[in-house]
Amino acid sequence: MPRLVSDTALIFGRYARQTLRSKPALIFGMVQPLLFLVFFGPLLTDLPLGGRAGSWQTIVPGILVQLGLFSASFTGIGLILERRTGVIERMRVTPVSRLALLMGRVLKDVVQLLWQSLVLVCVAVALGLRAPVLGVAIGFVFVGVLTISLASLSYALAMRVSSPQGFAPVINSITMPAMLLSGILLPMSLGPRWLDIASHFVPFRYLVDGVRAAFAGEYGDGKIALAALVATALAAVAVTLGARLFQRAGA
Repeated sequence: MPRLVSDTALIFGRYARQTLRSKPALIFGMVQPLLFLVFFGPLLTDLPLGGRAGSWQTIVPGILVQLGLFSASFTGIGLILERRTGVIERMRVTPVSRLALLMGRVLKDVVQLLWQSLVLVCVAVALGLRAPVLGVAIGFVFVGVLTISLASLSYALAMRVSSPQGFAPVINSITMPAMLLSGILLPMSLGPRWLDIASHFVPFRYLVDGVRAAFAGEYGDGKIALAALVATALAAVAVTLGARLFQRAGA
């Protein structure tokens, strides 16, 4: 365990420095969520979106989960490029733990997503969001756990495909239906009954509901507890499966 922790910190430091040197990646990763926030959010501010919370308390949590869903799912593209340039081959001959090669990358992704989430919330506050600090912190925890889950699976998939052209269609075919059925843009309760029922089979639906409940300060209605249970189970399965696939692929 001490070696795993130290190796993970070493890999995290490498990729954190690499990310900081690539400032456009930090900025452009937030372009789509910011566009949704600035151009889509104001369209809904005067509409009844269900529940007792305000419109911004409904919109912003969905955008945060969207940020985690798309950003974490596509992290594996960078690993594919590293395989092509021989970086992975050079790492294989080092004594660094193979699991640390995965978790160091994932930890960097979590820190990056939380920083971007903080920027988004600050912009949302300027636009009119009012949410308790505790609720925002809980929302950030859910986004972080979601990032751990999806980034682990993304890196595992990246070790098993040979090109971004083979990687992107798989991710798009999963993330787009997941986004539409999880109620990221609008609560699923506003849709027809059959669509609301179908959305309950998508785990991200519970995370979106949990983050919205947290932003509204509704801590006792069970949504946050259910979201925590689903997020923990998803992370446990994703990290276990991702680590096995990652190691079997010869990381």
